[in-house]
Amino acid sequence: MTIDTFIENLAKTAVSPKVTNQYTHKTQYVTQNKIRRDNLQAYLHRMTAIQPQFMLVGEAPGYRGARLTGIPFASPDMLTQLPSRLGISTLTIPNEWSHIQKEASATIMWETLAQVTASPELAEATVPLLWNAFPFHPHKPNNQQSNRRPTSKELALGRPFLQELNNLFTIQTIIAVGNTAAQALTRWDIPHEKVRHPSYGGKADFQTGLFKLLA
Repeated sequence: MTIDTFIENLAKTAVSPKVTNQYTHKTQYVTQNKIRRDNLQAYLHRMTAIQPQFMLVGEAPGYRGARLTGIPFASPDMLTQLPSRLGISTLTIPNEWSHIQKEASATIMWETLAQVTASPELAEATVPLLWNAFPFHPHKPNNQQSNRRPTSKELALGRPFLQELNNLFTIQTIIAVGNTAAQALTRWDIPHEKVRHPSYGGKADFQTGLFKLLA
């Protein structure tokens, strides 16, 4: 399977009214969703060149992050930094919800990854591939600017995409970020490690756990 086919399969996935498929062709956000697909395509192609050894798997896109940009753990603010951090020059911020610029989890994630690559003992560590167990945005009824935990049935939609990414990349270690991702990977019989999610006061434990695993 190619990256283009992978993204097209994401776009074609049907979801419930309480979930936003931020890549779909069937929505009033046609232009913005095209930008998100292009952003994800640029990110995955760049990761193909990097050939990451690790994959960090979060729970689901947040409305301040991948719901807007199309790239896991990337808020609009972080999207402006990825060209220098990863060498991607073809990223665009969709013209949608312009009052939202930052997401706490995205900021902590990239701050930590910057420390990982700058640390002498981890200098040879490759940049990890970032993904979510549920690749679409689960929200509260009639409120797309909200987040909620995906159900087990919803999470099942994410399993084939995670497996397809494993086929596209030579991942050696999968690391679940938080309990929901870890429970999903366990349910799917996918071997993995686990770190605490960085939100709700978990920043220090997340950083310590990630440094330990990558070392």
